[in-house]
Amino acid sequence: MEPLRIGFIGAGENTRSRHLPGFQAIEGVVCAAVCNRSEESARRVAAEFGVLRVVADWRDIIADDAIDAVCIGTWPNMHAETTVAALDAGKHVLVEARMARNLIEACAMQAAAACHPDLVSQIVPAPLSLNYDATIRRLLPDLGVLREARITSSSATNSSPATPLSWRQDVDLSGVNTMTLGILYETLQRWLGPPDPDWIAAEARTFTPMRCDREGNSHAVTVPDSVSVLGGYASGMALVACVTSVASGPAVSEIRLDGESGTLRMDLSNQRLMFSAVGSQEENEIPPDVGTAHGWQVEADFAASIRDGRPVKLTTFVEGVRYMTFTELAHRSWNAGGSRLRWES
Repeated sequence: MEPLRIGFIGAGENTRSRHLPGFQAIEGVVCAAVCNRSEESARRVAAEFGVLRVVADWRDIIADDAIDAVCIGTWPNMHAETTVAALDAGKHVLVEARMARNLIEACAMQAAAACHPDLVSQIVPAPLSLNYDATIRRLLPDLGVLREARITSSSATNSSPATPLSWRQDVDLSGVNTMTLGILYETLQRWLGPPDPDWIAAEARTFTPMRCDREGNSHAVTVPDSVSVLGGYASGMALVACVTSVASGPAVSEIRLDGESGTLRMDLSNQRLMFSAVGSQEENEIPPDVGTAHGWQVEADFAASIRDGRPVKLTTFVEGVRYMTFTELAHRSWNAGGSRLRWES
């Protein structure tokens, strides 16, 4: 087997906890080079994970003909530039979610991937329901006509004004994909598939408009603390999403699908799938279907797509553009005072 040499552009938390160990575990995969925000941090990563070479400029990884693929683990502000450059240089790409800062950048990435159909282009998928996705899709017909999809996510992440500013609260770094709105919508779209809602309307609030970074410098907060989204599908189904980072108490993350015959509730916080028949006050827990709870296998899937030509399933750039469209419309709507905006492909 020919070695598959991977260069790492950015080595954030997910790259260190997931991608580097995941690729190390695959026979014939070589972690060839790493470039991080500082050369010092890149050297620490290389020493910990046995990466062969430390690179000061990410462009040197792109230009290295010996590297076959790149894993991009930077903040979203660099995803489009590094992805397009890597594809144009003939390298396969695994890029961390969020796909990009905004829809324009996401579409540029999709266009670059379309120009290089021989290369694998994959976004790190939403991991929240991997063990249950197949089971939920199987059970959807049992719900009858779907009436409502409800996304709820609440945490205390930004409850305290003293909490230091995060990159996720800086639109220049993180983009318009507000808090966990995009990852939750990606999870929902994986179950339902297209079409997406016909229209979107949203409103948002920022309760602490200024925060200090870890060095004590004050900055404007440009990403809201709370956002609520309404949407309507051609089928008549409603979408209701509420994501907040200022709720005290235990964190809650769930998606409900209400149909004429019953409700499925995926408790993402506790990894439990519950079903209630119409008219019933009781919930019954449903385990994953036998043989479908595959969990996290992102790195193995990426390597297999390169080596064996397997199509990317989680997550394609086309699907990424879909969730980026959703978050973009929500952002535009709350900036326009809650205006209802049409979804146009």
